[in-house]
Amino acid sequence: MGHLASTASSLSRLRHSVFSFANLPAAIAFVVLVICAILADRENRIVSDQLARADVLAKVNIIRAKLEGNINGNLQLTRGLVSAIVSEPYMGQQRFAALASNLLEQESQLRNVAGAPDLVISLMYPMAGNEKAIGLDYRKSDAQRTAALRARDLRVPVLAGPVDLAQGGQGFIGRFPVFVKTAGGGDRFWGIVSVVVDVERLYKASGLTDGDLDIEIALTGKDGLGGTGDRFFGGESITRANPVTETVHLPSGSWQIAAIPKGGWAASAKNPWTLRAIMALAGALVVLPILVAGRLFGERQKNFAELRRLSGRLELALDASGIGVWEHNIATNELVWDDRVNEIYGKPADRKPRGYDDWASVIHPHDIERAQQDFDAAAAVKGPYSSQYRIVHPNGEIRHVRTRATYFQERNDTPRMIGAEWDVTSDVVLNENLVRERQLSELRNAELEVAKARIEHVALHDSLTGLPNRRYLDDMLATSMRPGERTALLHLDLDRFKQINDTLGHAAGDAMLMHASKVITANAGRADFVARIGGDEFVVICARRDDAELAALADRIIEEMRQPVDFRGHQCRFGVSIGIATNTGEGLDARQLLVNADLALYRAKSRGRNRYEFFNDELQSEIVETKRTADEILGGLERNEFIVFYQPQFDAGTLEIVGVEALARWQHPTRGILGPDVFLRVAEELNVVALIDRTVLKRALADFERWQLQHLDIPHVSVNVSARRLEDKDLIDGLRKLNIGEGTVSFELVESIFLDENDDLVAWNIEHIKDLGIDIEIDDFGTGYASIVSLLKLQPRRLKIDRQLITPITSSLPQRRLVSSIIEIGKSLGIDVVAEGVETMEHARILKDLGCDLLQGYALGRPMDAKALERFAQSRKWPATG
Repeated sequence: MGHLASTASSLSRLRHSVFSFANLPAAIAFVVLVICAILADRENRIVSDQLARADVLAKVNIIRAKLEGNINGNLQLTRGLVSAIVSEPYMGQQRFAALASNLLEQESQLRNVAGAPDLVISLMYPMAGNEKAIGLDYRKSDAQRTAALRARDLRVPVLAGPVDLAQGGQGFIGRFPVFVKTAGGGDRFWGIVSVVVDVERLYKASGLTDGDLDIEIALTGKDGLGGTGDRFFGGESITRANPVTETVHLPSGSWQIAAIPKGGWAASAKNPWTLRAIMALAGALVVLPILVAGRLFGERQKNFAELRRLSGRLELALDASGIGVWEHNIATNELVWDDRVNEIYGKPADRKPRGYDDWASVIHPHDIERAQQDFDAAAAVKGPYSSQYRIVHPNGEIRHVRTRATYFQERNDTPRMIGAEWDVTSDVVLNENLVRERQLSELRNAELEVAKARIEHVALHDSLTGLPNRRYLDDMLATSMRPGERTALLHLDLDRFKQINDTLGHAAGDAMLMHASKVITANAGRADFVARIGGDEFVVICARRDDAELAALADRIIEEMRQPVDFRGHQCRFGVSIGIATNTGEGLDARQLLVNADLALYRAKSRGRNRYEFFNDELQSEIVETKRTADEILGGLERNEFIVFYQPQFDAGTLEIVGVEALARWQHPTRGILGPDVFLRVAEELNVVALIDRTVLKRALADFERWQLQHLDIPHVSVNVSARRLEDKDLIDGLRKLNIGEGTVSFELVESIFLDENDDLVAWNIEHIKDLGIDIEIDDFGTGYASIVSLLKLQPRRLKIDRQLITPITSSLPQRRLVSSIIEIGKSLGIDVVAEGVETMEHARILKDLGCDLLQGYALGRPMDAKALERFAQSRKWPATG
């Protein structure tokens, strides 16, 4: 019982001791400190979160600046190419590739450059690896239609993507709408110039794929639609994690870049326990004195000043952000550092007092004077102190420190500076990086300007001769032709240049072009404009010269160009043909003037080369007639006006029909049946002779098949084949699709095709024609260049002696012997001989006696259509040779 009473008494004393009135101030102070600690902890988390977001934002801004710089740099390179296309809207692949290659030589992320006239890609550089993109129609591509039409309709460059490329991979596509000037002064939509920015290279150059990057990034706004567009880089989790966002400005539109630290935002501040330890220490320093004051009330006045000093220090430290708290006694230079300040200065957290030397000895030698001046200035005016300087740790590491403090002096006490400081090395490094990136961007922009100027020069001048090029010429013509002023244009084309280039190589060709440019420039006047507009073509523009002066200029150039030029011991000779067109400035634009000069040049070449011709009314009339004939030929092909006539071929001994020759005729709607002499030259210029050949062959095969069904004894049909068709790489595939029986069809080839050195493709086609069972005949033998070696190589089935050799044999014995020799050559080589132009039965008799195998001519049968031939073959009426 006594023990229980003692325990109860002890508990009562403890309860009275804890809950006594003397402890009430301590309890209140404890509650206040707990609330302050909670608020300080919350404020610390907010500050830590803000610092973390500021750090992420700074890194995002670097990546955003790189993205904008790289994208704008890539697109800026393309503007020079767009300018070239505006001036040369009919630019070909070779010219396009020459200009585009300059772009890809620059430091950029460009993967390829494409030109899409009328929204269909037909120009590409580089071509290798991008062949699949050729022919891509933007209007039919769901992935690229919207961006292409948007660029066209808004008339501004548009960056779209990323998109899947037809040639493989992904890229951002910058599309530049191209509008070229029209003759009426307006403009028209030419098409789109697209540059493909490689996705991976752009991401890498902008730092998005940097393995050392400590933030996670997402990009939103595909096709430049900003925050409302689709996300195309990074995970969806990033955009849901309260990210830091910035806008990437594009030439048309924007992207939104969002970022969070790797692993997400920290759940707590970086230094919670340090702050809590400080708060706990501060709480202990506050509460314990109050408790002591409650028990030792007599010492209350003694400890009250210390308590107020400690409380004031705590409040000031919190006001100065509470990162690292220090106190400097201005009178004694004594320093008090907390653990965080010791850590910043590389000192041990031993709570030992510090002196002025501890501070000054750590500051960088270049910063110590400024740091002292900042402190002294603040102390002199008893104002706030703020400074930033570098410190050097014992291990040599340099850190940047920012400090802030407030002047403080208690009554009857020495003045002090109480403040806080923190490490801002990361902020300084970030600012330095931003400055460096800005300098790099400015340097890159300067390089782009130099590249643009170089591209402009290349676009306006010929790289070999240094003369102005076709684009420069177009600009010159547009500005030099003034109303009422006579302007003349000389179009020059070198003769025999190709032979020199082919035999001595491109180096010789380049030397000849340099020589020609010097001759032309030396003879032209100072006020004349000289340009090279093609491989071996030049143009001279003269003002205020009459025809006599122009003729004299042309004569001087022709005469000097005739002189031999030495190249590495070879005497090279070539000439020049010149077409001259003039304009008084009334009713004739620059483009037509160039066309007229080109037509005059064509006339000069057709009249023997190495001469000049003026464009005149006669040439104009010929052009109009040729244009009319060309239009009628093209219309006739569409309306199937080209038909087949047949001329029978007869056995010289029996006069039996042994075959027919299929001849092309034009059934003109108003002029009747026309022979090849009317349309063949123009058809060759139109490059439709091969099409006429195919038409004749198909109709001849159809008629031949019908004759076989009618049991007409016509063993084979001969069809003329042009030299151009023999150069068709698809000829053999087309012939295999036709129903041609072996030995029933023969192709007549003009003698001029069979030079001793044949084109490889022509020779290959001829061999495969023979493999298909189609016979080969040499037409017009004796008028061209075929040699005995050619006959041995070719081994034709027949050769046809030209009518020019046959006609005189009735009256000329030497001519008869010549024909006899040709027949003997044919027989010795096992080749059947056909005589053309058998106009009389006397011709037929003589040729039979000479041993000719087959006869063809008006004496035996005229050319006729298929129906007439059927009636002729059925009647079997022809005179005997006697």
